[in-house]
Amino acid sequence: MPKREPFKRKVGRFSAADALPPSRAVGVRAGDGTRLHAEVFGPDDGYPIVLAHGITCAVRVWAHQINHLARDYRVIAYDHRGHGRSGVPTRRTNYGLNFLAADLDAVLEATLQPGERAVIAGHSMGGIAITSWAERYPRRVAARADAVALINTTTGDLLRHIKLMPVPPPLTNARVRAAETLLRTVGAAPVLLRAADRPSRRFVSMMAVGRDADPAVANFIYELFTSTPVASRGGWARALINALGTDQHIGLQNLTVPTLVIGSQKDRLLPIVSSGHIARMAPNLAQFVELPGGHCAILERPDEVNDHLRWLVESVGEQQRATS
Repeated sequence: MPKREPFKRKVGRFSAADALPPSRAVGVRAGDGTRLHAEVFGPDDGYPIVLAHGITCAVRVWAHQINHLARDYRVIAYDHRGHGRSGVPTRRTNYGLNFLAADLDAVLEATLQPGERAVIAGHSMGGIAITSWAERYPRRVAARADAVALINTTTGDLLRHIKLMPVPPPLTNARVRAAETLLRTVGAAPVLLRAADRPSRRFVSMMAVGRDADPAVANFIYELFTSTPVASRGGWARALINALGTDQHIGLQNLTVPTLVIGSQKDRLLPIVSSGHIARMAPNLAQFVELPGGHCAILERPDEVNDHLRWLVESVGEQQRATS
């Protein structure tokens, strides 16, 4: 008798990303000329919420938040340079914290009305964009932000806390070096052959989502990863490791607006210790939330993230009414 093929459970598509509400595109020109893509969802007269995604992702990674919040608010999401529908920098050196900060500022300038402020939320590298912006543009914080949300992100010591494998303390430095090598290699590696695809898929899934995550979410994250140009993946991995690899932190002293911090208990890429550090250092901590799951809380625990974002927006409104 012929051998039976092993049963493979069919993994569905991540349907939320296919059901985004109508949007209007806004073209943004970065300071170095790179074209940035932004989209605006929801009512034109709604209160603005700005969303900045993580590395190797795109606007669609915020699907759950957009679908929920755009019912009542004006949701502005944008693609970082080298991601999604934004342009790829023409120079290899045009990646880094200065560009993250300047690009966010350019998006705020292009999408908000004069004198208008927003709640600005960032996941992973998007959170790094927010803290880098606050460090470099201190006068813009109070002018453009009512509050910020920092989700599954870090301000530094990126390699020391990453959880590739448990090792005894004497081997910590070896683990740091291994993490650096692996992140640089996977970030810049083209995924062309099936043999190379499988280990890349396993690594991205291990780092990006928890073990209990919907397989459709893991597949979606890998789809976004492979859709990001190799030059941009490598450029951003290199820039973040160089800037925040070990013993380097973004200063938070200028982030004076209410700050919501969300971390995940099983986050292997930017573990909960990173979120805890931000919560301790934030000058105006509004709330520190620990969620179950892995690095992509916006996809793995969308209802909780949405509730906390809505709470942040509503608390800002209450504060404005109380002081008016």
